[in-house]
Amino acid sequence: MTTSAIAFPPCKFPAHSEPRVWLLTSGASPVSINLCRQLLAHGDFVVLCVKPSEATGDNSVRAVDFSAFWDEEVLVKHGWRSRARIVEMEARNMSQCQAAVAQAVDAFRKVDILLCCSSEAIIGTVEELGASFRTAALIRDQFETNYFGHVNMIKAALPNKSAIQYDFHQETVADTPLQPGIWVLLGLGCTAPPSGPLKDSSLGYEVAPFNIKVTIVQPNVEINVLTNPITAAPQQPQYSRDKNPAPLFREIIGGLLSRSNSPSLAAPSGSSEGHDDSGRFSADEIVTSYPQLSEYSKRQLLAETINALTAIGGHDNPPARQIVGHEGVASVKEKLKTVSEELEDFVEASCAVDIEESGSPQQGEENV
Repeated sequence: MTTSAIAFPPCKFPAHSEPRVWLLTSGASPVSINLCRQLLAHGDFVVLCVKPSEATGDNSVRAVDFSAFWDEEVLVKHGWRSRARIVEMEARNMSQCQAAVAQAVDAFRKVDILLCCSSEAIIGTVEELGASFRTAALIRDQFETNYFGHVNMIKAALPNKSAIQYDFHQETVADTPLQPGIWVLLGLGCTAPPSGPLKDSSLGYEVAPFNIKVTIVQPNVEINVLTNPITAAPQQPQYSRDKNPAPLFREIIGGLLSRSNSPSLAAPSGSSEGHDDSGRFSADEIVTSYPQLSEYSKRQLLAETINALTAIGGHDNPPARQIVGHEGVASVKEKLKTVSEELEDFVEASCAVDIEESGSPQQGEENV
């Protein structure tokens, strides 16, 4: 089935008087490619930030898919070249983040919406990730990408908002081409899930006086896993199938990717190709794999998330947190129900520390 034959419900966009400018931090990811396709068809402007290895079109799965999208759809088929830009950027480098924002402003005179969607997953136990300096560095690299990469992009864009006038009715801007916009942040996946929402919530209060909105978009866990690179630490003998019959996550995800015919970019150097089998993540070396799904599977997997992003981006009153999908909403409702039940069970203990205002001081004086 070709891409043109795929029929999905059209995305909904909030009302706006002029095209918006979107800045996507991980432009070569399936989320950004599918979102960019909808935004350009709607008439918006898009700046795609991609890593140098992904922009040069090497043999990696992500680079090949991005090159095909850019060359075939943006340049040739639809003629979107005038409303789209590619910026080479590594989010872990602050100077490159600043340069990306500057290039976006130079090209389209403003940035309305920043979408932080960089993410990667790591598979391994605590013992396996602490076995060597190289495996321990995987955790630091993941935090640099999933957490501090987002922080760098936000810090790079915020100084350009400093000249916003405090006129909330007209929302005018003085001496800066950047308009008050919306920061749309995807879930952070496997790296310290509570840290991202706390950081984003505190950021929302800081930038609220400038009429800048912050929205945390929480997609299904499958999106973070199946649309981003997966790195597995070397498996220790104690967790092998011979000594541990219990199923491990590395075996489950390896079998899933094998059924989707995903090639593996193996070895610490990343120069050799791994074997396409269910035990790819059980090797005695660091293995990195890019899940490779069909175009139909990608669009079907990301349909709900793309619709949520287009509906929230540019909205006058966006939600602070957006849960995507029926499963995510059900899990959040169940969690809230559990918290409410625990609160009711211990409400007497919580209220027992309250001191009544009447009578307490007099009793103290009598005891004295």
